[in-house]
This record gives sequence, structure tokens and C-alpha cells, in this order.
Amino acid sequence: MTTLASIDELAAAAADGAAVVDVREPGEYVGGHVPGAVLMPMGQLPSRVGELDRQRPVYVICASGNRSRAMSDYLARAGFDARSVDGGTAAWAAAGRPVVAGAKPSA
Repeated sequence: MTTLASIDELAAAAADGAAVVDVREPGEYVGGHVPGAVLMPMGQLPSRVGELDRQRPVYVICASGNRSRAMSDYLARAGFDARSVDGGTAAWAAAGRPVVAGAKPSA
């Protein structure tokens, strides 16, 4: 079962350096993402799971929450403390949180 994280929980965790994984497609990510989020499209996540730290929570985000729930379930089955961001990037932006454009997480 997927653990949901609120926008406020994500903001606090991200400020503490938590892993934020954006599972959208590259074009969506470049258009605007949570600062610090690392792009790992849904289709690539299984082959890139080794890039993630199993000792720390992983916050998974997409556009609205559907893809992140599926990928959080996948990561949880793989032994991660994975949390799907409720409402996704759309809710993040609607809450007035910063969104950055570009291909790099720190852009």
C-alpha cells in the first residue's frame, strides 16, 4: 500500500535533502519540476533503482499522483521507504511552491 506524502511533508523533507524522484517524461520535467527532483521516467525507474539510497525515504512525484503511486508501490516492494506525493507537481505548484524549468534538478 502506498504511503502518501502531502505537499508540506515533501517541502520539509526536500529541505532536509530527501530524495525526490520525478517519474514523468522528460518533456514534462523540463516544463517545470520541484527544485532538486531527479528525473527517472517511469519506464527507466526499474533499471535505475540502484541510484537510490535504501536507508532514506524516497519521495516520488509525477503530474497528479497516479504514476507516482504506481512507482511508490514498486519501490516499496523493492524494500524502499517510498512515498507518493499526493496531487503531484500540479498540487505543488498550486500551493505556491517554487517550480523550476530545465533539464537539470538544480536548474
